[in-house]
Amino acid sequence: MKDGKNDLGLTQPITRRDFIGGMAIGTALLGSAAAGTAGSAAGSSAGAAQAATHAGGAALGTPAEPYPPLRSGLRGQYPGSFEVAHQVRDGGFDGPVTAEPTGEHYDLVVVGGGISGLSAAWFHRKARGEASHVLVLDNHDDFGGHAKRNEFRHEGRVYLSFGGTMSIETPFPYSYTAKALLGELGVDPKSYSRYLRPERVRGLMPGVFFDREHFRGDKVVAGAGERPWPEFFAAAPLSADVRADLIRLYTTRTDYLPDLDPSRKAQALKAMSYQDFLLRHARLLPASLPYFLGLGWGYRNNKRVDTCPAYVAWRTGSPGFAGMNIEPEPQFDSDYFHFPDGNASIARLLVSRLVPGVFPGTPDGESIILAPATYANLDVAANPTRIRLNSVVVRVEHLTSPDAGTERAVRVVYVNNGTRREVTAANVILACFNNIIPFMVPTLPAEQKQALRYASKVPMQVTNVLLRNWQSLHRLGVNAIHAPNGYHTELMLDAPLSIGGYESVSDPAEPAVVQLVRNPNKPGLPRREQNRLGRAEMLATPFETIELQTRQQLTRMLGPAGFDARRDILAITVNRWPHGYAYTYDTLGDPDIPDSERPHVIGRRPFGRIAIANADSGAAAFTNVAIDQAERAVQECLISRGLS
Repeated sequence: MKDGKNDLGLTQPITRRDFIGGMAIGTALLGSAAAGTAGSAAGSSAGAAQAATHAGGAALGTPAEPYPPLRSGLRGQYPGSFEVAHQVRDGGFDGPVTAEPTGEHYDLVVVGGGISGLSAAWFHRKARGEASHVLVLDNHDDFGGHAKRNEFRHEGRVYLSFGGTMSIETPFPYSYTAKALLGELGVDPKSYSRYLRPERVRGLMPGVFFDREHFRGDKVVAGAGERPWPEFFAAAPLSADVRADLIRLYTTRTDYLPDLDPSRKAQALKAMSYQDFLLRHARLLPASLPYFLGLGWGYRNNKRVDTCPAYVAWRTGSPGFAGMNIEPEPQFDSDYFHFPDGNASIARLLVSRLVPGVFPGTPDGESIILAPATYANLDVAANPTRIRLNSVVVRVEHLTSPDAGTERAVRVVYVNNGTRREVTAANVILACFNNIIPFMVPTLPAEQKQALRYASKVPMQVTNVLLRNWQSLHRLGVNAIHAPNGYHTELMLDAPLSIGGYESVSDPAEPAVVQLVRNPNKPGLPRREQNRLGRAEMLATPFETIELQTRQQLTRMLGPAGFDARRDILAITVNRWPHGYAYTYDTLGDPDIPDSERPHVIGRRPFGRIAIANADSGAAAFTNVAIDQAERAVQECLISRGLS
């Protein structure tokens, strides 16, 4: 009898010849970065040797890899990055908190080194001058927050992917502030077409994986949204009734709310879920519903078919509304730009401007792609801006009354390598998650604490898999696969780009990274509760389970086209974000109240010398929102000191 794990490659080690050349070249490319973080190529060789003992040998790097973007296995909010924060939440730091004084005093301490935190440091430096002293504290071993860079190196070549924030995009235009920041960093979103190489994936289309548990067999069908729907569903493993039902929904023009005018239609759709609309009004067969179960509406904010307002489903092009005259709200488009490592390039550009010696020269939106980083230079006493990693903040408190009229300072206590240390600052900006702030700043007003705890962030997982080749996708005719009922609901072949000397997705016979996305949830519950339970599930799931699920899912989807998990998977990096996307409001689960009364607005109020900046405080999971909120928080800091 065959061993299932062996068939999937879980027990088959990757020999050193599969990766040692790439690792050695990686060390050479890193240059001073390797010396700054681990000392030498010997450190990388040790990491490579450790990778060979990893489960199945499925990763080219390991958690011990000296260069953070090369670390693999379980990343994102990985074990060791959040436990102290959970102790803060659970009362482990109640009462007075003692710490070792460092003797360091800053003009500004920023808690959180993501896009918002780095932008806050940027705006403060612009306002106060190059001589202002700023310290950024982050609980992870890399900067960027959700803008996470994943690197793989194989046979002398670099392969990049994003581990969280994917691109520059929003359903509304970027503000002047955000556009100006990008411009100063050397990023022009309008130039994206210059780097795209669509000819490399010509003829490939989005596909859907129909699974045997919910349909009549396992099969990937190419052409969702691009082939005529009757033709697409004719190729799918469906019963005659379900096939006819889906074709009807996608092709007929029927007004399912004929008694309502356009305005009342819009209001009715806002008050019902898309699932209720499909089943009760469009008369979808219950057997057809699994086709819609894994879809996520609302710009990846975990609005599933049972929690997404039908109005949002209409606005995002879902079927069932073609015969309905619905009153629209204003809708805007923004520029789109995708770096090979997602918006990690923006974080890297910010660091290059903030901290001298981390990146060579002054990289722009192209040269940053392959620029080496010297992590040892992030926290150098001589630099006006410092970034201190692996530092979990546990207490932020005023040294005097926040309402006093004299010059005041704020005390910040953090844990680094098991030791509590403290610094002081004239101002503090909390660019971390909203839900930890009430525990970190226990003197906040009760109303503000309650508001900060309102949102339930969207759990998100991005699993990056380096494939030996992507011929199976090419044979299937797909560049993306939606799996409505899969462990991961989306698979994407990265965009074919040529930028800054980096080439992604070229010949199907060559390696490429595919991204698989998972947003765990519990259907049937309110969205915030689904997020909470999905977060708990994510935290309880070990890497080995995720690896097994990934190998099984890829085998089921791509196996008929020649994919072999043992042979074709070179590396797996799992970016786990239990506290992922910022929570956005919807018309089903949140009260209809004025914006000024929304929890995120109340929660972001400045408190003496303490301000709050993050995507949570803008109630939207977008990079430009994080930037805009950082600029607001800096202005509040300046006002608090009479410097505006």
